[in-house]
Order: sequence, then C-alpha cells, then structure tokens
Amino acid sequence: MSTHGKANTKELALVSSFTALYIVFGAIKISPIIGLPGQAITAAAILAPMMGIIFGPYISVAATFLGGMIGISLGYFSQLSFASGIAAALCSGLTSRGKRIISMIVYLVLFLLLAFFPVVGPAWLFMPYLWFQIIGFIILILPLQSTAIKNFDSNNSSRLFYAFFVTSLTSTLAGQMAGSATYELIVYPDTVGATGTWITTAFLYPIERVIIAIGSAVIGTALFKVLKTANLVPSLNRPHRQEKYS
Repeated sequence: MSTHGKANTKELALVSSFTALYIVFGAIKISPIIGLPGQAITAAAILAPMMGIIFGPYISVAATFLGGMIGISLGYFSQLSFASGIAAALCSGLTSRGKRIISMIVYLVLFLLLAFFPVVGPAWLFMPYLWFQIIGFIILILPLQSTAIKNFDSNNSSRLFYAFFVTSLTSTLAGQMAGSATYELIVYPDTVGATGTWITTAFLYPIERVIIAIGSAVIGTALFKVLKTANLVPSLNRPHRQEKYS
C-alpha cells in the first residue's frame, strides 16, 4: 500500500471514530432550546468546530451530516443541532484552511437568512438579538482571525489555544445562526413565539457560544498536538498554512 493510501486509511479511521463520538456527544444535553420544548443543545456542538479545524471542511461536514442523521434517527438529535453542526464544521474547516473569504460569505449568508427571514426574523421583531453575531463577523474579517490561522502552525500551547478559540467562536456562531434559521422554519409564522425567543435568548446565546468555543479549544488544542506529533493526520503537518482568498 502506498504512503498516500496509508494516510487516507488513517484519516478514514479517525473520521469514523469522530462520527461515532459525535453521535455519543449528541446524546449529552447542554441546555434546552427555548421555544422548542423537549429539544436541547448537545455536547456535539463542542465537537463540530474542532472537527472542522482538524479534518477540513469536506470530511468534517460529511462526518457531522452522517452523525447528525443517525442521531435524529435515534431520537435525541434535533433538526436545529443537525443544521448547526454542519454549518460550524464547514466554517471552521474553511477558516482553518485559510479560505477565510469563503467562510465570510457563508457566515454572511447565514446572518442575512436568519435576520431577514420573512415575518419571524429578528430584524423585524427584535434587532438587538443580532448583536453578538455581528461581533462574530467583525472578528472574522479582522486580523484577529487571520492571526489565529497562522497560529495553527505554532508549537506554543497558548497560541494554539487562541487559534482554536477564535476559530471555534466564529464557527459556532455560524452554527448558531443555521440552527436559529431552522427554528424560524419550524415556528413560522408565529411572530409572538419568535419574538419571545429572540428577547429571551439575546444575552444567553453569547454565553452559550463562548462556553462551546472554550470547550472546543481545550479539547482541540490537546488533540491537535497529539495527532500532529503522531503524524496521524498528515494534512496537519504542513510547513506553513497560507491564507487563500478564493
């Protein structure tokens, strides 16, 4: 078997393992989803951005899609978490691979879809709900994010934690917007219920997303260093990650 074939086999094994782990984490509830009784945000939200950073956008999206579908079929994964995980994995994968412009576009499309969703969008009902998502976009376009991308090549734990935290934060916010847009589809056209949700969660979801980003950074930093040292994921060991603007 060629070296390339061995590398692909290792990556496939890791992705399969993380798909299974994603399913397990999907059964661990972190907090309830306000406005949807019986539904909850799960610990899988911590894994999604971390998987995107480690495996890149395509493999991680496939893993979160497959894991989410299995979780839904088992009855403990909500449609909101399903959409959120895919979006977070996509954006973190794109950003960490230096495709920040594409990630910005995805983030902006999700923001506009959420904000201006007909009738029940927060732009019509409660604009302050969008404050932290706007901050997330500002972080994404500022040097804060480009510096984080460069720090993925660092052997310094603090710099690597910073890279994971910043990238996970902007990505989990993209996931939160995808989940909230899915919520809009479910509650449409209930403006009263949507307004109550936007008002209630306007200062709760930022705390939730920061905690998710911290969790992703803590686990991701340690795992990244182990995989890089063991050369289990060769794509992590590139000499320099150039930021691509295409």
